[in-house]
Amino acid sequence: YRLARRLLRHPIGVVGLTMVGLVVLAAVLAPWLSLADPITQSLGDRLQPPSATHLLGTDTLGRDLLSRVVWGARPTLAIVALVLLTSVPVGLLVGAAAGLWGGWLDAALMRLADVFMAFPRLILAIAVAATLSTGLWTAVIAIAVTGWPPYARVARAEIAALRRAEFIQAAKALGASRARLLLRHALPLCLPSAVVRAALDAPGIVLIVSGLGFLGLGLPPPAPEWGAMVAEGRAIVFEAWWVSTLPGVMILWLSLGFNFVGDALRDVVDPGVK
Repeated sequence: YRLARRLLRHPIGVVGLTMVGLVVLAAVLAPWLSLADPITQSLGDRLQPPSATHLLGTDTLGRDLLSRVVWGARPTLAIVALVLLTSVPVGLLVGAAAGLWGGWLDAALMRLADVFMAFPRLILAIAVAATLSTGLWTAVIAIAVTGWPPYARVARAEIAALRRAEFIQAAKALGASRARLLLRHALPLCLPSAVVRAALDAPGIVLIVSGLGFLGLGLPPPAPEWGAMVAEGRAIVFEAWWVSTLPGVMILWLSLGFNFVGDALRDVVDPGVK
């Protein structure tokens, strides 16, 4: 609660929350907004510029861009949320276990994390996605597989520094099991840094989701997805700039909003870090 109050007093944090909140609100309310069907084609209206009838214009198949941009926020936000809900707990468990127990388990888990971190995240996500069928869960798996190592490294460093702390030794002396030490004493210490890391990681996930969609490895057509929309309009960007520019602006908007929230959270959790 205090963290939320401090975040709301941070100017950049308020701006970031507003930017992300507007996208989330539009995505949640999309079924109830007076929007055209995002997948209905009308070849007679193809490549119409922004007008009173189509506020953001139409694409190469005559579909309303405003509707597709709004509906396209839903899979992007869903993938970001699912990736974080998957990679953050896995990374924290792996890192906390390695830092708390040490020894051969620490070496094995950290070498595994090093293997995943040795590859560029986007390239590894593309490789995973290319081996699976296109779809929302494919994107989640491809990004989550590459997303847990940074959380594990941070958690391991934090817990390793406290391995011989008095409260850990006291819990061991009282007969606390390894699982209790991990879940009750170690993991809570990693949560503040994990929350900050997740907020700063979200923009990268948005860009990877868009990159997979741009390459045709995201959601299958005709589902609206920002990266695929940018790819659709790249060949006609000078004749119909709105087709690719507007979804590109939304990618920038959401990524920038998450960045602002992450920067604000970092300042709130650890004011000494600049």
